[in-house]
Amino acid sequence: MSTITSTTNSTIGSSTAATASAGGAVSAQEASDRFLKLLVTQLQNQDPLNPVDNAQMTSQMAQISTVSGIEKLNTTVEGLNGQFVQMQALQGASLVGKDVLLKGNGLSVAADGQVEGSFELASAADRVKVEVLSPAGLVVDTLNLGAQGTGRHAFTWPAGSTLADTSGYKFRVGASSGTTTLEVTPLMRDRVDAVNTSGSSLTLELERSGRVAYSSIAALD
Repeated sequence: MSTITSTTNSTIGSSTAATASAGGAVSAQEASDRFLKLLVTQLQNQDPLNPVDNAQMTSQMAQISTVSGIEKLNTTVEGLNGQFVQMQALQGASLVGKDVLLKGNGLSVAADGQVEGSFELASAADRVKVEVLSPAGLVVDTLNLGAQGTGRHAFTWPAGSTLADTSGYKFRVGASSGTTTLEVTPLMRDRVDAVNTSGSSLTLELERSGRVAYSSIAALD
């Protein structure tokens, strides 16, 4: 009669669990079936003078149970993620044709013909200066906005309305409090043309910026 020793006993659970957790050819259910077949064979051929240790058997069964539980949890999480993307798609669809604000330093033309931009201050500033840059990167005008509080601010560039073409014009913001230079986030306006739900996350097709993640939108304008 063949005998399966205790050394073999100690490897059945761990090898089966490792195969299931590898995410390769077998699923947790297949690994569980294989484990049970090996366990039955082990019990049928065990040495009566050296039987399988109960604690060892319990540990082996716990391992395969854990792997099965992880697979079920992953399936649940994937389902929730799919529902979340669908909800985002519904929300994103309502943005089509509307203007949004996102990080960027491009200037945009308002309805009255004036060129405008936005920025966000991490803390209150004593002095805020906006420099308007030409497509070549040259400073063509400077706006001194004075003291500004924490949060989001907008500005207009009246001189821009005299230009025939403002595309390619950008801006640069400098802010300080005393001798300390403050963090400034430039914001630009763009229009939503479409919503893209391909992949694992929602993206928006913007008129000027192209495809961007939904999470990168700072605010509705």
